[in-house]
Amino acid sequence: MSNRFSRTLALFLPGIFLLGFNIGTGSVTAMAKAGATYGMSLLWTIVASCLATYFMINVYGRWTLVTGETALQAFRRHIHPLVGLFFIVALAAGVSGSVMGVMGIVAEISSEWSKGLVEGGIEPIWFAAFFVALVYFIFWNGKTQFFERSLAVIVAVMAACFVLNFFILMPPPIEIAKGLIPTLPDVPLDEGRGPFLVIASMVGTTVFSGLFIIRTTLVKEAGWTIADFGKQRKDAVVAVVMMFIISGSIMAAAAGTLHVEGLGLEKVSQMIGLLEPLAGSFATTIFVVGIVAAGVSSQFPNVLMLPWLLCDYNQSERDMTLTRYRIIVFVVSLLGLVVPIFEARPIFVMIISQAFNAVILPVTVACILYLGNRRDLMGEHRNTAMTNVVLTAILLFSLVTTSMGVRGVWQIVTSL
Repeated sequence: MSNRFSRTLALFLPGIFLLGFNIGTGSVTAMAKAGATYGMSLLWTIVASCLATYFMINVYGRWTLVTGETALQAFRRHIHPLVGLFFIVALAAGVSGSVMGVMGIVAEISSEWSKGLVEGGIEPIWFAAFFVALVYFIFWNGKTQFFERSLAVIVAVMAACFVLNFFILMPPPIEIAKGLIPTLPDVPLDEGRGPFLVIASMVGTTVFSGLFIIRTTLVKEAGWTIADFGKQRKDAVVAVVMMFIISGSIMAAAAGTLHVEGLGLEKVSQMIGLLEPLAGSFATTIFVVGIVAAGVSSQFPNVLMLPWLLCDYNQSERDMTLTRYRIIVFVVSLLGLVVPIFEARPIFVMIISQAFNAVILPVTVACILYLGNRRDLMGEHRNTAMTNVVLTAILLFSLVTTSMGVRGVWQIVTSL
């Protein structure tokens, strides 16, 4: 029974990892904000972003299935070593900002929730310290099987919580159906931004470059070849469908309560005070558990990103029990204490990671557009005309969102 479970888990591990990586507190914040402000009218945006993510997962996965090379190895060998180094530096910087922001949000919402149990609540620093220690303990164990099962359990808890919340708080089915029709919502004038920027920000939380880079490493480690293309496609389908279900559930929870009451949302921790009188303490607690699970599950790939990238780039064994990697993960993990200690606002801390992510995506698309068309490398499996059309469309859109993201970050920085 144990061996059968391990084999089954191994089949879905790449998808589970992607799901844990993709659905973090950033996604929760974006989807909850969209649901509270616009109801279900932007549900189609989640569909579009999930389709784009699925497409990119398959394109990068196919590269590894055909050539046996990971993305970083391909950048280094077939484009330029500096391109590989660019991704290591940019992704590491972005992830560092994400570690601070994610733990800040998890600690903040846990502290807010604890006020219902303890007078005055428990200070955020204690929650941050606990979750940082938990993730590092699982990492320190060093056994791949233990890590895999821990991540699978946490992702399962996260999915169950948000789906259960959907059925408790869901808006009328007709509103959900209308949300699948592409429309541009009216944005309040005091927000100072157009609907396109709102859509771009939602897509940015799902279509993440690090997802596709790490995906190639997982595919190679699984030992898959082009004969396993169907298997890797099914794995990607499972991951993306779950991304849509969870993201849509979060949006629906906010749309069915806060939007109906005409209440806005500036940060996720506000949902505790706003949700409880509308949905009750049970639904609120389920939502909190889901957010904590989302934050913890995304911390796994966040703290492992840099050592995994270094191993990939240097083509060395990915042995996370080595002292140098344990030190790197320890230092990155400690960044999770920055927001509670200095009482910084998580949203400002995450600006750094968002800025880097905005710059990385166009380069990520351009690289696979170039590599996928190399006849000498891909042979009969090189990009089709339709694949090139879709990649070009994603590239153009990523350039637009990059421009908007950079301008948005600059406006925030100059206003501080």
